[in-house]
Amino acid sequence: MSTPSLFNNTPLNAPSQSPSPTPQPTPANASALVPLVPLTQDDVKKALPAHLRASVTQTMADTLNNISADPIVAEHIRDNFIGYSAILKEGKFKTEDYIHAVAYVSYKLMGYTNEDAYARTFPTRYSNLLAKNATKKDISAYVSAFHRGKLVNLIMEQSLVPTWVLNQDVFQKAINVQADLMMTAFSEKVRTDAANSILNHLKKPDTKGDFQINLNQAESSGMKEMRDMLGQLATQQRDLIERGEMKTIDVAASRLVNKPPEEEESSRSEVTDV
Repeated sequence: MSTPSLFNNTPLNAPSQSPSPTPQPTPANASALVPLVPLTQDDVKKALPAHLRASVTQTMADTLNNISADPIVAEHIRDNFIGYSAILKEGKFKTEDYIHAVAYVSYKLMGYTNEDAYARTFPTRYSNLLAKNATKKDISAYVSAFHRGKLVNLIMEQSLVPTWVLNQDVFQKAINVQADLMMTAFSEKVRTDAANSILNHLKKPDTKGDFQINLNQAESSGMKEMRDMLGQLATQQRDLIERGEMKTIDVAASRLVNKPPEEEESSRSEVTDV
């Protein structure tokens, strides 16, 4: 007796009426996905350096406002547009190019590949490439050229976070392991090495001020000539006082300015004796 195949059975009939859908609870963060307040032309001007504010148009503000349909992504790009604006002081860049570069870097920071970030930054341009049946190699070349641009790399450089900041949790775990070895290891050498490692990594950093006074700095030629001139002048005045040809009040009232002899005599005659 053979077992009947399951594929010979007729399929189950679908129910005549579909059950009513279960109401879904409203997400807790639904209120957070509200449309962003549109940027005005004045807002964009305030975010840019002074030499670029005259080139800001309402079209540029509209580009920023419509840069993404996702309000979270749009806010991320707008924040980066303001945060990296100091880069515009380092070269002659167009504001529109800066907007595109900021959008591209923002998508890269969100984890998109170079081509995906390029497609999202230039959706019309990317669609035209696909419509013209551009090869994968050609599209990659366009993406690579934009990715290697100076403006994009300047923004990427500003967006980098130091590794010691990104790996603070790993650093603390390593310290905890060293502390555990210092207290529980059976080998004295292991305990000593762990203790030395902790002392080296947790020691107070050396104070290195940017402003230092060097008392042994070589004297410039101008300062040496002035010092020699003042020394000679003091010697001459002392000799004149000892010979009675000059009084101390004359020395106190003298100026280090060359005057014609007639002016010097008139100024001396005006000084009264002590």
